[in-house]
Amino acid sequence: MTAQQQNSQVTDTVMMIEPVRFSFNPQAAESNSFMQSDLGLSNDERANIASQAASEFANLVNVLQAAGINVLTFKDTIEPHTPDAIFPNNWISMHQDGTIALYPMEAPNRRLERRHDIVEYLLDNERFTFVSDFTNYEHEGLYLEGTGSIVLDRANAIAYANVSSRMHPQALQDWASSLGFTPVLFASHRANGSSIYHTNVMMAVGEQTAVVCAVSITDAMERATVLDSLKAHQKVVVEISFEQLEHFAGNMLQVKNEAGSRFWVMSSQAYKVLTDIQRQALCHDATILHAPLNVIERYGGGSARCMMAEVFSPNFEIQD
Repeated sequence: MTAQQQNSQVTDTVMMIEPVRFSFNPQAAESNSFMQSDLGLSNDERANIASQAASEFANLVNVLQAAGINVLTFKDTIEPHTPDAIFPNNWISMHQDGTIALYPMEAPNRRLERRHDIVEYLLDNERFTFVSDFTNYEHEGLYLEGTGSIVLDRANAIAYANVSSRMHPQALQDWASSLGFTPVLFASHRANGSSIYHTNVMMAVGEQTAVVCAVSITDAMERATVLDSLKAHQKVVVEISFEQLEHFAGNMLQVKNEAGSRFWVMSSQAYKVLTDIQRQALCHDATILHAPLNVIERYGGGSARCMMAEVFSPNFEIQD
């Protein structure tokens, strides 16, 4: 008799892309209202933004490694110019059945972030065996931007997904059927009524704890469905406010180190806006790690979680 190991919710290894030419991306800004434009800045000021982003990236990597978390780092390429390459979780996800999934991206210049050399490296060195490619949906104008647009409860095979221009239900259903997840769909908005572009900006799911800006889920029934699902799977729910959402308090990721200690990784901005009670709830089963990511957040419209693509060691069938 054979059995498949249960999928883990957290990994001890993350993949990150070292930025080379980080900058504000006007194509991405069309649907990401968290981004601040660099129009009006001089070339020197833009160069300084790129330099500061590189420093913030290096600092976060150091924080992770100091905690014993493995970081698989690839350097971005100078050409083609991919200003958002620092956010790899939008184009790739890795799964314990040995699958690498590739995703359809809304902004044309973000599609250039997909790196065949990285996929080949993962296939050759990290025991992955299969590439599930959903990028053809780009030809239909349908998008699904990885674990930005879907937040995974991997252990329970649940995919939480906020409907937006970057997350189309048809693409999600194909993905979910292929990878064996049950989707939970809803629509969420900022306090000003604008759509939230990625699900991982307003929620995060850990082993025992989940963070969610429930008030941003406009429809009461959808809000109840999300909260009921989290609680049904024994998650302690930490609700954040609209104001905390604006400071990327929903954009965090739970990981572990090789010794098995759990951590919530977030930006310093996110950490500072959490209340003591919220921090205590998160620390129930993990330690909080944070690093300043102000420039990346301001001009990239994403934060710590967006910068990390989880690398799970694939499970293969084992004998009972």
